Amino acid sequence: MWRRLVHLDLKGAAPRVEYLEQVLPLLRALGATGLLLEYEDTFPYTGPLELLQAPHAYSPEELRALLSRARAQGLDVVPLVQSFGHMEFVLKHREFAHLREVKALPNALNPHKEESLALVKAMIDQVMALHEDLRWFHIGCDEVYYLGEGEESKQWLQQQNNTPEKLCLSHIKAVATCLAWSYPMVTPIVWDDMLRGMSEETLAESGVPQLVQPMIWDYAADIDVVGKVQLVEKYRRCGFSKVWFASAFKGATGVNQSLTLIGHHLRNQLEWLQVASRSPADVLEGIALTGWQRYDHFSVLCELLPVGIPSLAVCLQALKNGGYSEKIKENVENLLGIPNLEIDSFMRYVTGWFSPYHRKKKIIHPIVLHHFQPDAVSLFSKWNAVVQDLQAAMEQVFHRCAIEEWMEENVHPSLQKLQQVLDDLEEAIRAQN
Repeated sequence: MWRRLVHLDLKGAAPRVEYLEQVLPLLRALGATGLLLEYEDTFPYTGPLELLQAPHAYSPEELRALLSRARAQGLDVVPLVQSFGHMEFVLKHREFAHLREVKALPNALNPHKEESLALVKAMIDQVMALHEDLRWFHIGCDEVYYLGEGEESKQWLQQQNNTPEKLCLSHIKAVATCLAWSYPMVTPIVWDDMLRGMSEETLAESGVPQLVQPMIWDYAADIDVVGKVQLVEKYRRCGFSKVWFASAFKGATGVNQSLTLIGHHLRNQLEWLQVASRSPADVLEGIALTGWQRYDHFSVLCELLPVGIPSLAVCLQALKNGGYSEKIKENVENLLGIPNLEIDSFMRYVTGWFSPYHRKKKIIHPIVLHHFQPDAVSLFSKWNAVVQDLQAAMEQVFHRCAIEEWMEENVHPSLQKLQQVLDDLEEAIRAQN
């Protein structure tokens, strides 16, 4: 049986530990076998790394309690610590800015500096110290943008036979070797996007396949199944012992998406099931269902975890049962206590008859007015009523800074727009009388 890890992206709107502890039994009941925990700035780093902590970072006691609860539920825990790309939460700080690949950009680590590897090792050691009995440790390494564009890299690339691919692989190898020396029982996992385009020869000669397991990620609703099967075969020929897949249950359909498109994510899982069915059974270690909370450290929040739970439930059940059916839908509804789960429907206001142009010219058809105005008034009053309840509910799950950001991004602008529509409707009505 392949493993099903639920990815908790804690770099935005990290839920309170009390909420996560309540969610764990549900994840287990839905079919999860483990957690992929991406801490970023919510980990309680100490010493010189203490400045990496966000104001709402978890305490060591909170994390120990959460990890203990996960173990009690029979869930494997796989920590994820970025060690190459997506290092914004580290490299944005003045104290670590000298370790950037490109001086002006805080996303990628300079692989030429010994201090870079020492930094990564210090982060891994602190995370490892808080975890027990780990079998895997995810070292990230995706989207290493601008690699090779730093001054030291440019000089290195001028030397014979040096390529950006070799530069990338040498850093991955250094981090993985470091981990292997200190924690021989733990297998490193890496995102595969930097490896995909490399030749079999380059990968095989690097020594990396003997050290890590690649996690092939694709969050689309129509992935290239044949291409993925070929990629699995290529990785196997290069010497990788096992591969992982990564799908998405939320946070992959728009940088500022607020409602989870369940149908999209369900189709993504079903595509991965096809890839799995066409791949050798012994090569697949498991799948991580990613739930991105931000696209990166500096972007806005996308769907919050509680909003994504129905999607996660559908996706986990589909993977566990090898497909999706009416019976599985009923099972999800029972587990979540939802009377009728909608997969593909979102109600949206049609503004074709009251566009910005219509509003400016105060033109509106009387029939549209008859249907539209009562709905708009009703929606506005419901919005106002629900804001108070929403605030109270969010306080049970999130810290104040996350609530403020969510309200500013997703609630207040909508309320203001709705108020403006109502004002424009009133003006249009007056203009007709």
